Amino acid sequence: MGNQPEKTSLSAPVSIREAVTKNDTAAFWEQLRLYFKRDMFPDPHDENRTYFLSDTEYRGAIEQIHDRPQDRCYYLFFHRAGQDIGFAMPVIYTTEDGKCFIMEFCVYPKFRGSGAGKECARALLRWAGENGALYSELNYGGNDRRLNFWKSVGFMENGADEWGEPLMLLPPQEDVPITAMILSDPKDWQLQKLENGFLKEIGEQILTKERQERLQQAIQNQKITFFVAKRGYRAVGMCSVTKCFSTFSCSDTGIFDDFYIEPVFRKKGIAQKLVQAAQNWCQENNITSLTVCCAPCDEKMYQALGFITRLGTTLAYLAGTV
Repeated sequence: MGNQPEKTSLSAPVSIREAVTKNDTAAFWEQLRLYFKRDMFPDPHDENRTYFLSDTEYRGAIEQIHDRPQDRCYYLFFHRAGQDIGFAMPVIYTTEDGKCFIMEFCVYPKFRGSGAGKECARALLRWAGENGALYSELNYGGNDRRLNFWKSVGFMENGADEWGEPLMLLPPQEDVPITAMILSDPKDWQLQKLENGFLKEIGEQILTKERQERLQQAIQNQKITFFVAKRGYRAVGMCSVTKCFSTFSCSDTGIFDDFYIEPVFRKKGIAQKLVQAAQNWCQENNITSLTVCCAPCDEKMYQALGFITRLGTTLAYLAGTV
């Protein structure tokens, strides 16, 4: 039973201490390296393992985030009954909307079980709130065990990040107004995040670098206009209008597409705000109609959003992937 935590320590509360001394920082990085080798990248030939164990790449990048004056990350230890039992590395984005992004989280193997993980997670969330965080987010790496653990703490699956990795979000408690607006920056990383969440949800591949550049160019050339719904700083939804010329009406028409709202923020009236913004823009720019192609299961939703006129059946010839 040597791997089991002492019974007397199980009832002790979990506290958090920051690694601030040189020795503490060295101990943190030692444990982080062990975690990567043991839990994240056990295959010695894994390219990710090489990157995350690199002092010049991964550690160098993290130290820059740790040392910057704002939106910095923290080296934290979970402490209970006189000893460290795990660590975490969160970033709090105080200049954005108070998001705490949990980059790394680990309970040491000999302390796992008996609810230690949940105690540490709750301690971390309390610490984040005390240090200015308004909500928390993380990337669970597509791992079912981590997915189920964070669900048990209250997190929900919530789309993907700008690299296509699956995200989880602890739903914010604060009621923040949602504003729908035209996307001003085609290189906005939040558009890339929303696009990847949308593509994953409909079973398509995430944006490659080449496709990102083509999309950005199309926005710059005004071939497509994006609308984003923002909860303060955070973009939580999007839609787009592609303008084309109709010889039937001899005027510009629009195609409505890229309609996506992050799962955590659905059923809050955001869909109506986005569609209304797109419809208003069409009226202001003399676009005589806005059409949407949808699956039968979505027809009632689009009808409730103002798409009430049927224009026959849409047929397409797919020339293949360009």
